[in-house]
Amino acid sequence: MAENETDNQTPVGGLSGDGAEAPQAGVLAQYVKDLSFENPNAPASMQNSGSAKPAIDVSVNVGVRKMNDEMYEVDLKISAKAENVSESGERQVAFVVELAYGTLFGIRNVQEEAMKPFLLIQAPTMMFPFARRIIADATRDGGFPPLLLEPINFEALFQQQMAQEAAAGGQAPVANGDEPAPINLN
Repeated sequence: MAENETDNQTPVGGLSGDGAEAPQAGVLAQYVKDLSFENPNAPASMQNSGSAKPAIDVSVNVGVRKMNDEMYEVDLKISAKAENVSESGERQVAFVVELAYGTLFGIRNVQEEAMKPFLLIQAPTMMFPFARRIIADATRDGGFPPLLLEPINFEALFQQQMAQEAAAGGQAPVANGDEPAPINLN
């Protein structure tokens, strides 16, 4: 059995061609930071369930906060508001659901130019299925059909955000205090 044990200290990602450690990234923890479900017009909103489908407005925001040299927190914030429109054109809020879903990522040996795309594209892409399920469960538990969000192309949204920043003179949002710098992906 001792022959199977090794004292090899090669990192999980392995060594790169020049002997340096390869880039590594991994999920350290996932958690719900904040979850809110409101049904402000109950029970009237429940009586409209047989009518036309509600109009649903969804917004998404990704924020990043550096915890230390090898750990980053990524916040995926999703909010959805459903409104029923009566025959007279009157709008009534059916429900509002808001989720702030956080993930801690451990990151080593990642080049600076690759860090932002990883944290704003790959990270929220990995987080989204978990957040989607939480939103679906919250709306179902609130008495409505589960809200199944369509997949989000975070890469396209990131490119759009970068184009907006370039048009605005490269001014990126700045974090204040403990809050992550928002990257609005609406």
